[in-house]
Amino acid sequence: MKKTIDAARLLVVSHDSAVLRPLGLLGESNCWHFENAASVWEAMERVQSATAPDLLLLDLPPGDEDGLHILRWLRRLRPELPVILIGHPEDDSRKQEAIRMGAWDYLIRPFDERQLEMTIWHHLSQSREDFEPDITSDDVELVGEDNFFIGISPVMRKLRAQAALLAGANVPVLILGESGSGKETTGRLIHKLSVRSAFEFAKVNCAALPGELLERELFGYQRDGVSKTGKLELCEKGAILLNEITEMPMELQANLLQVLTQKRFTRPGSHTQIDVDIRIMASSTVNIERAISEKRLREDLYYRLSAYTIHVPPLRDRRDELTLLSRHFMHHLARHYGVAPRDFAPAILDACQTYAWPGNLRELENFVKRYMVAGDTELAFENLHADGNGKSHNGTNGHTNSSSRDAHLRENGNGSDSLKSLVQGIKLEAEKNAIAAALEKTGWNRKAAARLLKVSYRTLLYKIEQYQMRATDSSTLLGRPGLRSSRGIGLGFRGDDRKE
Repeated sequence: MKKTIDAARLLVVSHDSAVLRPLGLLGESNCWHFENAASVWEAMERVQSATAPDLLLLDLPPGDEDGLHILRWLRRLRPELPVILIGHPEDDSRKQEAIRMGAWDYLIRPFDERQLEMTIWHHLSQSREDFEPDITSDDVELVGEDNFFIGISPVMRKLRAQAALLAGANVPVLILGESGSGKETTGRLIHKLSVRSAFEFAKVNCAALPGELLERELFGYQRDGVSKTGKLELCEKGAILLNEITEMPMELQANLLQVLTQKRFTRPGSHTQIDVDIRIMASSTVNIERAISEKRLREDLYYRLSAYTIHVPPLRDRRDELTLLSRHFMHHLARHYGVAPRDFAPAILDACQTYAWPGNLRELENFVKRYMVAGDTELAFENLHADGNGKSHNGTNGHTNSSSRDAHLRENGNGSDSLKSLVQGIKLEAEKNAIAAALEKTGWNRKAAARLLKVSYRTLLYKIEQYQMRATDSSTLLGRPGLRSSRGIGLGFRGDDRKE
């Protein structure tokens, strides 16, 4: 490890000899390889090259905003890269803002060579030993502070390719999909892959604000000599995602159309035309053709926005990602709440594969959050959607090959969309199999089997009667394909039933 730190590659963004001279001396004493970038834009190219640096030193001149732009960009693209800012005494107030935007440390001039060396050593060591991504997988792509993109299923690989294609074309994009399917994440992915990624990205929910407030949020306002800048100006050279575009009032849609066609608008309360360079993306969960026919979306605005349309598939069409998504949510939430992540039992993951997830990623995240806190499948599965019609959203009944699980689902009448019913069926099947294994092992000595299972004799007799088990059934049960021991799942006995 130390050899790796000794041979680290450091990128310095500075023209000041007062910074470059001590760095050169440090390089001679530590075998560090220093490279110098003339501007933050050159630094951005170096960071994405095959010889990317292990640490970035950014000398921030007074009043320089480009350095803050690169911090936003680096936080999205390479959150593990240590960035040390070098500021001037008069800019000491910017320290908190810089740390919030992604800087690992902030040095104030003047500083001595020893202080700089110890800071570099500390963060090089941290970046290799202490940095832990949410989940160790190349398939998890961070696209924002709390947003990530996972593309291991064929449909999501195709979506990733479409996003990469659109990133190189400065055209409006319309993103369609069910609620919670990942439309915002798709918009952020397009922005991250584009040349505008160093600048601001904003999302505005058109359904959450009434018309006047939405107008102020987007276009700002001017009143009594006081001006407020709207999101369209704040995202200059960046991008904005207008969520639920069909909920935007028609008069605001006309103003938005002007931005798309003329790249300018008039701030409310003012007569001054404001030029703006911004990429506009929009998303919707509703049927666009119906929205147009119901006069909820201007047809000319639709044709402007839909230069390219992306359809985000629902979670039920990308089941290959469920395990990875669940574990990623678990690690991310555990770090956020400062608790240890819980492992998912195979029975839970099996039930998740059968459930239709009508709430998509949002519903999955809430399920993982409840399971992380409660550690109990019964509590975690409460409040999940269920159609009650016995049909899953993919058009099948969703039943597994287990006959006892099918019987449990039929008894409960919830069909394959009841995740709670699915897991309960799995637990009952595992419980029955464990009892059969104990009885077989003890030659159907029920007292010995009760001791083996660590339950009371009365409880075991009740369970044998409940499952209508006979001495000739145990070998048949144990020979059924796909049945596993209930170890790690639990028999579901109450604690007070374990007393003799």
